Amino acid sequence: MSQYYDTNTTKGTVPEHDVIMRGRKLLDITGVKQVESFDNEEFLLETVMGFLAIKGQNLQMKNLDVDKGIVSIKGKVFELIYLDEQHGEKAKGFFSKLFR
Repeated sequence: MSQYYDTNTTKGTVPEHDVIMRGRKLLDITGVKQVESFDNEEFLLETVMGFLAIKGQNLQMKNLDVDKGIVSIKGKVFELIYLDEQHGEKAKGFFSKLFR
């Protein structure tokens, strides 16, 4: 019998990171380490898989559970972007705009 992926063996090692979007109006995100900044047009989250920028319109934080690393955002979502080493220039430009 071959060994299949067992979710029980990975629990506790690396927190899961999921992004679930419902109808482009509601986002549930797990694996969030920290909310760096947010306003009604943009959220910047630090996740276990890098920084995640969410852009949209009338964005609001619906739920925040820091202990579990869960964030829920409602509003009209336009864009989800991961900012990591592979997109260094993009991340640099984003942060320079953010901290002017």
